[in-house]
Amino acid sequence: MSERSLNAVYSKPSMRRRYEVWFLRFLLADGSGAWWFRYLLMNPGRPGGGGCPGQSGGMPVQVWATWFPREGKPQSFIQGFSQQGLSLSQPGAQPFHLEISGNRIGEDCCAGRLEVDGHQVSWELRYHSTLGVTLSDVGWIGFSRTPHSDAVFSGEITFDGRRFRGQPLGYGLQGHNCGFRHRNRWNWTHCAVRNSEGGGLSSFEALEYEMPLGLRFREALLWHGGKLYTFRKFQEIRRDRDQLQWEFRCTGCAGGAELVAVIDGSGPSLHRLPYLKTNCASSFEVANNSLARATLHLSRPGHPLETISTDGGVVVEMVGA
Repeated sequence: MSERSLNAVYSKPSMRRRYEVWFLRFLLADGSGAWWFRYLLMNPGRPGGGGCPGQSGGMPVQVWATWFPREGKPQSFIQGFSQQGLSLSQPGAQPFHLEISGNRIGEDCCAGRLEVDGHQVSWELRYHSTLGVTLSDVGWIGFSRTPHSDAVFSGEITFDGRRFRGQPLGYGLQGHNCGFRHRNRWNWTHCAVRNSEGGGLSSFEALEYEMPLGLRFREALLWHGGKLYTFRKFQEIRRDRDQLQWEFRCTGCAGGAELVAVIDGSGPSLHRLPYLKTNCASSFEVANNSLARATLHLSRPGHPLETISTDGGVVVEMVGA
């Protein structure tokens, strides 16, 4: 699958049970905070107009914006829309686009305008990258893709009159996930690290989730020095969902490279939000910190041990015990 098609729509209008989300997360270049934006499509073919009719947070199309300030607690703003007026590219078509009530996202740009509880958030962004990857793809069951893994963002965000503007504005990722249902348990992290030599970004992404028969999917990808390292095996050292801390060893990489990741999402930026299940029966809690810290210890045969670290350039997310 080409990098550009990683954003292509999967959901068909007739699908009664399906979530599909396109999202962005990036640390501002000045380090003052991080932003997380989500464009969500849920249950487009469910009777009653799609989504979860009658449920709080059950609109079929939603746009989310969360501000993670360096000082202070995160603030989330979520606005739901009916499917009337939704403009969405056909499944598999390129280029991809989604647009609803002035909120839109495409292959390399997005915009939005939300008015929620007396707050106003608007944005106009562009982004580019050198790497797009697929972490997991199990057909109709679901997938996790990252069309822009080492993304550089430019443009402008306005939040209650405060303006964030830059060329570049920040560094992070643009992702695309889809599934018949959400997993009962998952751990996910993405790190974007500016190279000290000024040679672009290194990125690290790791995903773990439960599978039938007690099995677990695990994969991690490191993009560093112009080379992609794929790790097929994890050894979990520590996982603390309450403090959002995750430490694990990555092995199984061609060439013998190994990596120990220490992810720390504790502190005031730890944020918890309810997600509605696609069967509309109930919701569950997702713990997220988009202003987290990470230290990566990379060992490679014939090379000295290398340590890659960032304070704030990390998003970490956990669900389940």
